[in-house]
Amino acid sequence: MALYIFSDAHLGATDSDNEDERLQKISELFDLVKEDGERLIILGDLFDFWFEYKNAIPNEYMKMLSMLAELRKRNIKIDYVAGNHDFWMGDFFPKQMGIPIYRDEFELTYQDRKIHLLHGDGLSKSDVGYRMLKRVFRNRLNIWLYRKIPPDWGIPLAKYVSGTSRKYTSKKERLQKIEKKFLIDYENYARKKLSEGFDIVILGHLHDPSLEKFENGYYINSGDFIKNFSYVKIDSSSVKLLTID
Repeated sequence: MALYIFSDAHLGATDSDNEDERLQKISELFDLVKEDGERLIILGDLFDFWFEYKNAIPNEYMKMLSMLAELRKRNIKIDYVAGNHDFWMGDFFPKQMGIPIYRDEFELTYQDRKIHLLHGDGLSKSDVGYRMLKRVFRNRLNIWLYRKIPPDWGIPLAKYVSGTSRKYTSKKERLQKIEKKFLIDYENYARKKLSEGFDIVILGHLHDPSLEKFENGYYINSGDFIKNFSYVKIDSSSVKLLTID
């Protein structure tokens, strides 16, 4: 049996033209999970935007929700670590889907390995602007006030803000390829967690799949399900970063 992890599909992104392909690739991943998986972890940004009202959720994700429900019917445990595009989750996933939500880091022991998981947005100290903005977005009062906006207005507005955030992140990713600052900060974070006794550290957000084996454990970035279609698989004998071809 195995543990699967993936992140950053950004379903519903208004400026992306491969939505059907992403859904198909996720379906193929879920078929693999059904074969030998006992647990699936979504490491943030499955949706490009998610915001819940008391009696309303975005209706464009029903196919994805149905796919997740099918896994739950097979008694496959699913955990959801919120990212920067889906941290405005309420109680829909825990109550209606049986999927717990973790708004920051998530830690577990699997096959005798201690694993630390975090989406990773705002992790780099050089990302000063977003680190400040993150506090505003996650403020409970601000979330409560936003829910006072009618869904037919609030959801399109939030989708626009989400798209702007993703474009800002893409610019940062281009800069990181020049100065390598983000990659260094993520690796240093992983090394710190490994020194604290974890065996595996898994992050997302960068859309840059990588697996590094250090003397005291693994650092993995799960990549994305937009271009790379990468995922992590952990079983009793191996730790792998794989792709859906």
